[in-house]
Amino acid sequence: MTEPVLQVSALSTHFFTKAGVVRAVEGVSFSLARGEVLGLVGESGSGKSVTGFSLLGLVDPPGRIVSGSIRLEGRELVGLPNDELRDVRGRRIAMVFQDPMMTLNPVLTIERQMRLAILAHERASPRAARARSAEALTRVGIPDAARRLDDYPHQFSGGMRQRVAIAIALLHRPAVIVADEPTTALDVSIQAQILAEMAKLVSELGTSLIWISHDLAVVSALSRRIAVMYAGRIVEEGPTAVVLDEPRHPYTRGLLDSLPSRAEPGRELAQIPGSTPSMLRLPEGCPFRPRCPRASPACTVMPEPTGDAVRRARCHHPLVLTPAEAV
Repeated sequence: MTEPVLQVSALSTHFFTKAGVVRAVEGVSFSLARGEVLGLVGESGSGKSVTGFSLLGLVDPPGRIVSGSIRLEGRELVGLPNDELRDVRGRRIAMVFQDPMMTLNPVLTIERQMRLAILAHERASPRAARARSAEALTRVGIPDAARRLDDYPHQFSGGMRQRVAIAIALLHRPAVIVADEPTTALDVSIQAQILAEMAKLVSELGTSLIWISHDLAVVSALSRRIAVMYAGRIVEEGPTAVVLDEPRHPYTRGLLDSLPSRAEPGRELAQIPGSTPSMLRLPEGCPFRPRCPRASPACTVMPEPTGDAVRRARCHHPLVLTPAEAV
């Protein structure tokens, strides 16, 4: 069996605040095969983005990784010295953020920013760096790329700026790209174009992709596998089509039922009762218990993941049982 390009095991990231400890990520485990797209979904505050930041060592104080393992191409990243981590970040694992205007420098040309990204990890002449930058922009669908290199971020539309951010992430052909809701602020037509281009790039370059989103429709169009997060934990994981057709966890079922596209005309839109719990004061046992229609006294104990290597759910009362579980 081929070794996964990324192996995350029992990852926990906590924020130590004056009000108490925020367990933003708790015991998260998953693997990523080379060239695979994993969708990481959940409501706001579920721990998706903090998981992504943790993978690249971008969690700032008062937050820190308190336990677990992140192995990239067999190399352990947790505890890696900062200089060694900086060498890995951008070269072997890169990130595309939600708002490109927060990551692109407004006073530097696109060419200057891309050249700095190249020189951070290798030597290259100005001519070679410019040619490589133009090639990367062309790859993500920016027309007249050689000329646009001399422009500044404000001269690009929102969709084009996001393409520039993706091009920068692709400069070193990293093994893994973490995309943190990069199409959320874009209109539907631009979003569809970028999703199609990302799928094409992953196929052509063999890069693995973690696509973080709250939008199940986006994730279903792009990812082969999906992991659903709630209150800092992965509560369900499996092949995207299987999970969306036959969810096992009541939270996943609730997310699907609340989609407007699934509602019958004239009927009230379904919703998950209550609200997400405070990460400072999580309920005892399963954190979804106060909102769950299937909750029982057994749910006061945290359930362990059940299933197999392909399909898992963390629930005492899963909606769909495997033959082995039904016995």
